[in-house]
Amino acid sequence: MARLTALLFSLVLVSGLTISQVVVAKTQLTEQFFQGALIVGKTAPENKVHLNGKAIKVSASGDYVLGFSRDEKNNSVLTIVSPKGEVEKRTLKPLKREYNIQRIEGIAKKIMNPNKKANIRVGEDNKKIKAARTIDSDLTAFAQGFIAPIEGTITGVYGSQRFYNGVPKWPHYGLDYAGNTGDPVKAPADGVVLMFVPDMFYSGGTMIIDHGHGVSSTFLHLSDAYVKVGDKVSKGQVVAAVGASGRATGPHLDWRINWFNVRLDPALVLKLKPLE
Repeated sequence: MARLTALLFSLVLVSGLTISQVVVAKTQLTEQFFQGALIVGKTAPENKVHLNGKAIKVSASGDYVLGFSRDEKNNSVLTIVSPKGEVEKRTLKPLKREYNIQRIEGIAKKIMNPNKKANIRVGEDNKKIKAARTIDSDLTAFAQGFIAPIEGTITGVYGSQRFYNGVPKWPHYGLDYAGNTGDPVKAPADGVVLMFVPDMFYSGGTMIIDHGHGVSSTFLHLSDAYVKVGDKVSKGQVVAAVGASGRATGPHLDWRINWFNVRLDPALVLKLKPLE
């Protein structure tokens, strides 16, 4: 009981709640309220959970999940309602982060502005990725913690952004690991393979693995895949190989984490500890 009380008090400090708002012994949350964070919760399985008025799935064991985008600035209201009508509300405030900004000049026009045929292909690729990331399965692997998919030096981080010839490009939403073509890529958590396309225009060999409740891993620039769509995979299982496919300048792994269409920071995900 002392441990639970300490946890709830910590949540009050982090998320700006008043003590009177807390319903004791009902809900736990992982304590990473940063932009780009994946937040895992646990409550009584019969409770209903809403984020800003929208229902969030609760598993048979009481697990649920939510996330903050890279640039989220607004507070979110998490509401838990018991079958008896007891209501617990928490205001979650995303803590602001600073990101690495780079400015690069002299980039060739053909790279800055792909031709019409390439743009059509990019649009088709994006539709496949978007469809995979809408899956809302009952898997709960997201609540069991994650491991790094490869042992390698980190060369690129989440949130960084480049300006090419003065033009701002999309921020980087993954974690880049240096590697050699053929190096093994492991599943960071249990899941099911949702997609593998060997030759997407930008990302080359691209795999998406579902970890449940809208949480998914995406691997980019792969040279090979050792599993197929629909396969169940286990944490630590080798599922693919590092490559330099697509618009990569050299062999490496770009690992990304999503909660539906919300792009999250894999480095923060690796720090999550399963709730008891």
